[in-house]
Amino acid sequence: MNCILQNIRNKKPLVHHITNWVTIYDCANVTRAFGALPVMSHAFEECADMTRFSSALVLNIGTLTNELIDAMIISANAANKKGIPIVLDSVGVGATEFRDLMCSKIINTVRVDIIKGNYSEIAKLAGEKAITRGVEATEIDSDPVKIAKKFAGSMSCVAVMTGKEDIISDGKTTYVVKNGHDLMGSIVGTGCMAASVIGTFAAINTDFTDAARDALCYFGIAGELAAKKSTGPGSFKMYFYDEIYNLTDEKATSKMNFKKS
Repeated sequence: MNCILQNIRNKKPLVHHITNWVTIYDCANVTRAFGALPVMSHAFEECADMTRFSSALVLNIGTLTNELIDAMIISANAANKKGIPIVLDSVGVGATEFRDLMCSKIINTVRVDIIKGNYSEIAKLAGEKAITRGVEATEIDSDPVKIAKKFAGSMSCVAVMTGKEDIISDGKTTYVVKNGHDLMGSIVGTGCMAASVIGTFAAINTDFTDAARDALCYFGIAGELAAKKSTGPGSFKMYFYDEIYNLTDEKATSKMNFKKS
């Protein structure tokens, strides 16, 4: 049996976030519910120091500004020097030229270990035809599994495409995760929360492909369990946190639903 949650809860890794103002509270809560320690530090004066204390860095461009991007790069340089994983959530890539340029600035300036986005966001980064409406995914023309493999190989990273099914690839090994529930899409922030969970799992597992797979399985399983008790988005969110907090490796291992592709 996996001992993933046990390791997280024993080690309590510090996960530094420079993230989305809309979902920052939820990102902190989900990190804590899984057993890690969240910290949200954006100031130039301390962000690199905070990264040096941390076991993973999560970057989210959902509410980006030039200043925030600069702080991300400062912290990412510190993370690269320390050798801790960086997760980049490419929220809204494809929606505006500025957003595309800022995401490219990050990935061309520092090493990013895990690049996450929905289907259209990763497709756009991979040079495929894709349109993003605000921060929501739209249809893409190509096979998402092929896009993930191609993009991961070209960037020497782990690509994570989230959607009805989640796709994780390092260009060689590819997983399709089928855990989750439709109610997860009824509340704002589950995508951002997923990046925090990936950062939490990557903090204790240097195989980032497996870490991302396990993170999305566990996250999705909590969603499935919460949905059984919920009558709508409000009650779902409450039960979702409870199910994450009460999740065990034994329970999760029995419900993991993924395949190699």
